[in-house]
Amino acid sequence: MNDKKIPKATAKRLPLYYRYLKYLFSSGKKKVSSADLSEAVKIDSATIRRDFSYFGALGKRGYGYDVEDLMNFFSKQLNQEQLTHVAIIGVGHLGRALLNYNFQGQNSIRISAGFDIDEEIVNTIYEGVPIYHRDELKEQVEAQQFEVAIIAVPGPGAQEIADDLAEAGVKGIMNFTPLRLTVPDTVRILNVDLSNELQSLIYFVQYSDSIMDEDME
Repeated sequence: MNDKKIPKATAKRLPLYYRYLKYLFSSGKKKVSSADLSEAVKIDSATIRRDFSYFGALGKRGYGYDVEDLMNFFSKQLNQEQLTHVAIIGVGHLGRALLNYNFQGQNSIRISAGFDIDEEIVNTIYEGVPIYHRDELKEQVEAQQFEVAIIAVPGPGAQEIADDLAEAGVKGIMNFTPLRLTVPDTVRILNVDLSNELQSLIYFVQYSDSIMDEDME
């Protein structure tokens, strides 16, 4: 990643830009303008130009952006050339759905181990992923050097799992529980509450006329 600090909102948009550039490249497109990108990814062109400006001069005035060069640049920024192994804790309905999906089309991300307490699935292999007992979490995370993990368990016990992951050396946690977990400053946590997101969407639909459009951070 670039040594220069960039806003969190910009960092969250980089995978979106990268995916679309990959699509353009596979379609044989040679160049693209910020207006073209804006229309495709539904982000205003001023925001796109501002995002790109954090990384220096990526395009040429009057020409736009070279699709292949820009795709390769963001590939390096997003560390796409290195495979990241991810652990998932909780192999219930949500966990199995994630294992079935297992980041299809993302060659740089793979769920490589699952953890659960259900004796019927412990010590089995599901969708090519070995399932370990929850009690083996710290040992396996340390041994396999996982830096990223997904917590997909019911709320109770999630904090203890987060504590164990942090102690084992995990640097990033995607939290699918409704709880807000406490982690050390050395661990980045992303909370994904599907219920809240759906309620927000319903609210936006019902009151769209009274909600201002803005670049959400």
